[in-house]
Amino acid sequence: MKKRISIFGSTGSIGNSTLNIIRNNEDLFEVSTLVAGNNINKLIEQIEEFSPKHVYIIKEENAKLLKEKYPELDIYFGKKGMQDISNLLDYDIAVSALVGIAGLEPTYHMIKNGKTVALANKEVLVAGGELIIETAKQNHAKLLTVDSEHSAIMQCLNVEEENKIDKILLTASGGPFFDQEITDKITVADALNHPTWSMGKKVTIDSATMMNKGFEVIEAKWLFDVNPDQIEVVVHKRSLVHSMVQYEDGTIMANIGPKSMEIPIAYALNYPKRLKNDIQKLNLFEIKQLEFLEPDLEKFKCLKLAFDAIKKGHSHQVVLNAADEVLVNAFLESKITFTDIPKIMEIMLKKHQPEKLDTIERILDLDKRTRESTLAEIRNLKR
Repeated sequence: MKKRISIFGSTGSIGNSTLNIIRNNEDLFEVSTLVAGNNINKLIEQIEEFSPKHVYIIKEENAKLLKEKYPELDIYFGKKGMQDISNLLDYDIAVSALVGIAGLEPTYHMIKNGKTVALANKEVLVAGGELIIETAKQNHAKLLTVDSEHSAIMQCLNVEEENKIDKILLTASGGPFFDQEITDKITVADALNHPTWSMGKKVTIDSATMMNKGFEVIEAKWLFDVNPDQIEVVVHKRSLVHSMVQYEDGTIMANIGPKSMEIPIAYALNYPKRLKNDIQKLNLFEIKQLEFLEPDLEKFKCLKLAFDAIKKGHSHQVVLNAADEVLVNAFLESKITFTDIPKIMEIMLKKHQPEKLDTIERILDLDKRTRESTLAEIRNLKR
């Protein structure tokens, strides 16, 4: 029987990669649900090819257009529509790839219903943290990951799941400034010039500050139930070693493979079995050397702040995530300098007093307050 797949964020890069895997494995998978934002033309293309049962798009006028074109299709829109479509049960695995905090509540509904979710949205665990993990445990929901680094860890742990780990070695590309001085003269174009990966603007800036790796440290803490001192960030510029696990006897298991998001997505969809693909395999004789470097936590202050947020608790992680989104957007709009990002982030974390976040509503409320406070801090910034 085919696995039924729901894709939350179907028109984005993860969504398109997921659909390509389904396209190449029609005997294994079928599409149940497609959730998009505003890209109605891309969504129509996907409807035509994959014939889903349920579809979501943000705007009501676009939903009406889809209903006229596809009268038999189950169509949702708006806030209530997102709640309703994320509470459906007629699928086997959902890919959570909505951008930003928007992915938190739908994912919470899915795991509350005991479903299997493949996470491609960092904010779900960075902001949702304790609540998401506890809800998954209570409802016997399975959380997988399609992030390349966390998938690599998951694969290494799956090989030796009965053995205790000493630490997780989380690899990072180092971004564009690993070997350069970081100053307030760094431009948006400089920060968007990533040496290894082609990504969206937000995640590319996060990679330049190494905040993206800080978020992944928080994800690893929740996903693999480890302490922050069991997670070590290792810079590996070639991005061929996707991450490693060191066991108690000193053995290190590394996940090495091509730079393609389709591999971790396919592994999650068909977990724990691998799928054959046409991606060009690595030639170890051509690689020759694999270099690993230590990041400077004073230079990349955002990474240090992520470790601090883990130690201070769940609500500090929500503040970290919300403040970062506001600050990156302000930098992209040239309202602050590159060095202002960690500077204001640290201010926001120091101001915050821990809060108990035992509901989605409380998490979203703190997220909203933090965004407002961060905007105020930007306005008050003295040059």
